[in-house]
Amino acid sequence: MFRPNMFFLLLLPPIIFESGYSLHKGNFFQNIGSITLFAVLGTAISAFIVGGGIYFLGQAGVIYKMSMTDSFAFGSLISAVDPVATIAIFNALDVDPVLQMLVFGESILNDAVSIVLTNTAEGFFSGSDNSTVTGWETFLQALGYFLKMFFGSAALGTLTGLISAIFLKHFDLRKTPSLEFGMMIIFAYLPYGLAEGIKLSGIMSILFAGIVMSHYTHHNLSPVTQILMQQTLRTMAFMCETCVFAFLGLSIFSFPHNFEISFVVWCIVLVLLGRAINIFPLSFLLNFFRDHKITPKMMFIMWFSGLRGAIPYALSLHLGLEPIEKRQLIGTTTIIIVLFTILLMGGGTMPLIRIMDIEESKSRRKNKKDINLSKTKKMGNTIESEHLSELTEEEYEAHIYQRQDLKGFMWLDAKYLNPFFTRRLTQEDLLHGRIQMKTLTNKWYEEVRQGPSGSENDDDEAELL
Repeated sequence: MFRPNMFFLLLLPPIIFESGYSLHKGNFFQNIGSITLFAVLGTAISAFIVGGGIYFLGQAGVIYKMSMTDSFAFGSLISAVDPVATIAIFNALDVDPVLQMLVFGESILNDAVSIVLTNTAEGFFSGSDNSTVTGWETFLQALGYFLKMFFGSAALGTLTGLISAIFLKHFDLRKTPSLEFGMMIIFAYLPYGLAEGIKLSGIMSILFAGIVMSHYTHHNLSPVTQILMQQTLRTMAFMCETCVFAFLGLSIFSFPHNFEISFVVWCIVLVLLGRAINIFPLSFLLNFFRDHKITPKMMFIMWFSGLRGAIPYALSLHLGLEPIEKRQLIGTTTIIIVLFTILLMGGGTMPLIRIMDIEESKSRRKNKKDINLSKTKKMGNTIESEHLSELTEEEYEAHIYQRQDLKGFMWLDAKYLNPFFTRRLTQEDLLHGRIQMKTLTNKWYEEVRQGPSGSENDDDEAELL
């Protein structure tokens, strides 16, 4: 049997950290307002609609009757979207980068928000004595608890990331990449353990630590460790994701099910309705403030890409519901919703995008790429140029003065934060980095030449060069 603790302590952190670490910062922070609104307010709207719907339908005797707390806990856990299939198809089809970033950014933050909301519903309502407080007071207390979890965890993750940047700036471990890599792994997991220890959200803090570490700490690493870090994280995230989906498939046969057709059908209807009430009004509202408008086609694709993944399933196992048939009912319903959205909506995304013509027309002509259903990118895109910094102190200063268009936080970051948290390379460092890379390449090249398939023909080699 799949234990939720194993999921939350071992399988989820690498997935979330990697999504923060390999995030395309530019697009993410340009759309941060929209992403946050969809992820926080949108998820809350969706949770309230699903939770409220289940509670009132239960009271009316249409479906299985559940308490207010259980309904909202279920509403919160089923609101975590995980558009793995959608993101993979977006990558393969070259859709609008803004649409891609809105769906991806929302899914990253939304996992954390959903977990915090579920814990709020479960921990708060079950822990408080509801007989004496009014509904309004309960709501305000729950909101306070949620904000404390959200901002406390984010601050803890950011702080850990900044400490790691200062540490690796002043302790020069570039000559020993294995030690450097070890420190990075420790700093990556540290905020998760700390946050869980002090009853905050580990997922939220490890996400922010990932974003901060890739922005500052990454530039303090030697070139070898930079590549090693990205590849290792991607491999770990991919493996964890695969394990989780394998567990999800096996879970169909791993515990006794309690299947109620009315409950399942109403839940699916409420989930789709909640997603629609989240996406369409919020997009309409955001278009008043956005330069790059969210078109009705994009809204429809965003609504359609609300796939549910492994997180709702793990959360449903985590809920300590009594009696046992209620727990089984929630578990069974969650699995059915996850499979329904992944197989039906995930499978329908590609034809839908083709029909709706979201793809760039010129890319469609040359587009016969294979689709790899994972958030992991292919090797070509892995070592992003923004991640291999090769600017010395003087070059960096010149670079800043050329870019007069930076405003607000971007300007503050470029002028003060970046120089403070990242080390500017001296000519000697650059030379050392290049020698390190060259040595590695030569070593690999020698091994290839000596191998069984190595071509000894110098003419071929010259032609290749």
